[in-house]
Amino acid sequence: MMKKLFALLLVAVLALSAFGGLAEGVVNVYNWEDYIDEEVIALFEKETGIKVNYMRFTLNEDMMVQVRTSPTAFDVVFPSDYAIERMIAEDLIQPIDYSKVPNAGNILEWLMSPDYDKEHKFSIPYMWGTVGILYDTTKVAEPVDSWGALFDEQYKGEVFMLDSPRDALGVALKYLGYSVNSKDPVELKAATDLLIDQKNKGIVKAYQVDETKDKMVKGEAALAVVWSGDAQYAINLNPNLAYVVPKEGSNVWVDGMVIPKQAPNYDNALQFIDFLCRPDIAAMNTQYIEYSSPNAKAIELIGEEYTSNTNLNPSQETIDNCEFFHDNYDVKQLYDTFWGMVKNAK
Repeated sequence: MMKKLFALLLVAVLALSAFGGLAEGVVNVYNWEDYIDEEVIALFEKETGIKVNYMRFTLNEDMMVQVRTSPTAFDVVFPSDYAIERMIAEDLIQPIDYSKVPNAGNILEWLMSPDYDKEHKFSIPYMWGTVGILYDTTKVAEPVDSWGALFDEQYKGEVFMLDSPRDALGVALKYLGYSVNSKDPVELKAATDLLIDQKNKGIVKAYQVDETKDKMVKGEAALAVVWSGDAQYAINLNPNLAYVVPKEGSNVWVDGMVIPKQAPNYDNALQFIDFLCRPDIAAMNTQYIEYSSPNAKAIELIGEEYTSNTNLNPSQETIDNCEFFHDNYDVKQLYDTFWGMVKNAK
């Protein structure tokens, strides 16, 4: 009953957003949970007079379903790299008029022509980071440097895994020496078997997403697979925690800003994106969210607090040892099948 009620409420919200998007002075924003400083929204509304209708999602896959089924409900969306690649392929998003986004010139050079949007035509980076292990230094036998710690039986009942097929299977693939973008059924089966074995041995305490950082702050597990920004948030609140990108390599990711093909408020969307690219605003968001900034001038404003922090500003060697996720739509069913095997394992 509750699921049905939630579904009806979601449809109602999307319908209202789409209706409201037809009015002047509105921008409909669809972003990740806890992924913007609310003061930034207030400042934008105050400076421009444009009202922000703000909606949230927790998985790229959920977001793409909503953009496909309610194409006029959103003006600005924040997909990850591989989702941007898929949305371009499906003609779900439109080119950005850079003449109306002058602050986009502040983007770091290495993110100007990314693999997922090589012509830098459809997206502008918002945040970036890595996937790694957040661990409690008081609960591990020695400093962690490998994904292997997640599969060590000495940490039985002490590991939080990401409840995400791309991320969880990506961890296992990397540990086994494969690419996070593998489409080889044999390699994916090996990664699946490793994750099932981890679960069957009772090593996994839970599969979850946003709640992990707060639970690690409270000392509820020894290790967790997390995004780098969540790690930094947790470390700020609990100095016993540390973060590492394992030596086998990992995923380096970018969340971008895009405009859906049928966005009802294109010019307002451009104005919102340009506002988020303004150095002072980008710096506010970076310091609030604790993820890595793609904005060179924002980094200058933050200064040593940012540049000396290897969680936010990893070495080029660490970045080069990581991979972007790429669109795997052609094998999505395979990934979903294998992930279902992991989640349903007894």
